Amino acid sequence: MRQQPSERVKVDVLVVGSGPVGCTFARGLVEGGRSVLMVDAGPKLSGRPGEHLKNTFVYQRNVDRFGALVRGHLHPLSAPSRVPAPQDLLIRLDAGVATYAVGGMATHWTGVTPRHHPTVERADCFPAGEWDRFYGEAETLLNTHTDVTADAVSHQVVQDALAAAYPELPDPYGVQHLPLAGERRTDNPQLVRWTGADTVLGPLADGERGDFVLREQHLCRRLVPASDGSRIEYAEIEDHARWRTLRVEADTYVVACGAVLTPQLLYASGIRPDALGRYLTEQPVAFCQIVLRQDLVDHLASDARFARRVRAHQAASPADPVPIPLDDPDPNVWIPVSEDRPWHCQIHRDLPYDDQVPNLDVDPRLVVDLRWFGLVDPRPENRVCFSDTARDAFGMPQPSFAFSLGDDDSERQHRMMRDMLRAARALGPFLPGSEPRFVVPTLPLHIAGTVRMGTDADTGVVDPDSKVWGVENLYLGGNGLIPTGTASNPTLTSVAMALRAARGILGEERQHAAERYTHDRPGISVPR
Repeated sequence: MRQQPSERVKVDVLVVGSGPVGCTFARGLVEGGRSVLMVDAGPKLSGRPGEHLKNTFVYQRNVDRFGALVRGHLHPLSAPSRVPAPQDLLIRLDAGVATYAVGGMATHWTGVTPRHHPTVERADCFPAGEWDRFYGEAETLLNTHTDVTADAVSHQVVQDALAAAYPELPDPYGVQHLPLAGERRTDNPQLVRWTGADTVLGPLADGERGDFVLREQHLCRRLVPASDGSRIEYAEIEDHARWRTLRVEADTYVVACGAVLTPQLLYASGIRPDALGRYLTEQPVAFCQIVLRQDLVDHLASDARFARRVRAHQAASPADPVPIPLDDPDPNVWIPVSEDRPWHCQIHRDLPYDDQVPNLDVDPRLVVDLRWFGLVDPRPENRVCFSDTARDAFGMPQPSFAFSLGDDDSERQHRMMRDMLRAARALGPFLPGSEPRFVVPTLPLHIAGTVRMGTDADTGVVDPDSKVWGVENLYLGGNGLIPTGTASNPTLTSVAMALRAARGILGEERQHAAERYTHDRPGISVPR
């Protein structure tokens, strides 16, 4: 069915993608005096745009029910790979998925926000001092805390047992609280307010305003370059709610719609630098679940930190054989990446993996998940490709993947698995049916490198300012820019990079932004 003729929209900045990174650009640029139109191909799933869906009461009480909700929002991306590779090395990435929704993956993400290790993971595209500065701002923007479950009985038991098992780890790489984007609610501390894209938007999420407009179900089909390719002249946006096409003309274009959909849009627009889609990285994950050792559980009643809570629980529920209170939060413990241990360790409860069958014979208060995330070295042959003939559900070029582990990658994963077994021994036996294994590639949803940042146009898609090489008004954001192998969760790093890029677009520091607030700021007129 043909859409209606194009309608013309003019704006200072067009942002494609409404996840945390796109929202970081939008907020920074609006606060810097720019008018911003943000579009997302997906629908709005909550009253407040981009809110984390786990803020709903029922999902905070049952992680398995939330997992079922999340799986319904994950759209498969890939087709079987057509890129030749040795069959004994090729790993299928058919689990690659995207979330088409306002807020993107932040509508259901775990919210883990560690800083990347300065030598093992972090790119050297800009100085260490800038990294520290923008990491600090990103932690504030994402509302990162390390005390979300610090008082929980199971959290302290797990942290103590692991600290005793790893006495050699130096500060700051020892066993510690997992940094999480969220905080306990003040009106009901049993609940957590998890960070979503709405948190990043801040006041921009409170309602439509003259300098910021967010449009759901608006697909950016292509960016149209000038005849010499030096800049983008306009974007072609399909409004799927009203079935019409918008011609959006902007001074600046920002694409931040994920590590696969961002290069997909560039490919569809004929912007195809040599590094596009190449140097893809993903994090191999070793996983198991354990049941807390009986001696750890037996000592709870005599531990002065927990005795009062344990007694109160036993008085209220005398038939309960588990002394941990029913409303005790799950543990969230972390062992960071270090030079001798290039893997990121999360000890907590989280969304179940697709092949994980709940064990109904064990009380969930005694079950702890161990997830060890590894890194792979960036190599140009690991890539996402796009078809010139096949189309996905949105009519965009169909992605397919080629991915394999090098010898060094494989050796690291074997060492990582052995280390996870060491941690498991300190905590308890394996939960039957959830013994140690490597999970299906891409289940971590941490694909990176596909529009990587670099210091030259031969091996990078964007420069250190996040601007596409050779296109003066096109900027990218997201995990796809990360050019290094990483094991830690990438969102904090991507938000830090976006903060720096937004500052570069404005060309001046944030502290001067307040001086530019006036009632006659440029607005956006988007046809309804």
